[in-house]
Amino acid sequence: MKVTEKSGKTIEEAIDSCLSELKVCKEQVSIEIIDKPGKKGLFGIFGTKLAKVKVFFEDDPGVLACDFLKKLTLAMKVQADFEVFRRDERILINITGSDLGILIGRRGDTLESIQFLTNLSVAKKLSERSRVILDVEGYRKRREDTLVRLAKRLAEKVKRTGSRVVLEPMSPQERRIIHTALQNEWKVSTFSEGDEPHRRVVISLKNTRDIS
Repeated sequence: MKVTEKSGKTIEEAIDSCLSELKVCKEQVSIEIIDKPGKKGLFGIFGTKLAKVKVFFEDDPGVLACDFLKKLTLAMKVQADFEVFRRDERILINITGSDLGILIGRRGDTLESIQFLTNLSVAKKLSERSRVILDVEGYRKRREDTLVRLAKRLAEKVKRTGSRVVLEPMSPQERRIIHTALQNEWKVSTFSEGDEPHRRVVISLKNTRDIS
């Protein structure tokens, strides 16, 4: 959050000075009036009291995230555009352009790292936490659909063979997709084992007493 305090002959003049310094519009800020203009001292013999205000400006997390991403993609020599969507307290940014595979990486590893750095950069400039989620031309949705199909297929294999299946290491978000996809399967259960970044989802049959 940015805060500035200014004085002026009128309240509006003081506010305008603050807005000019912050380079923002009045609609973007919160204003606290510290002093109103008027006479000061006995019978006003000590002159006129100036108005004094304090203005608070909270940067927009979507703007901050895009600023960071523009610098990052420029350094990577990647031409990209950014679409910002807001859902509750989350900021969703879809990155579009050509030849963006470098931003995704192997199974989304690079995208996860960029998202982590973006959130870190935004958090340093905000007084309240705001979650930024990045996507590259719908990659996350396609990946989610792939993981759901994989989970369903492996669950059927576990039910057929009775042997548990251990998946490849995944990010917490991808493991959550597997768990959610199979949470209503009454014959199989899922859990995670191992340490980050090698933590894996395990799909196994439920104990007989659990499904009877």
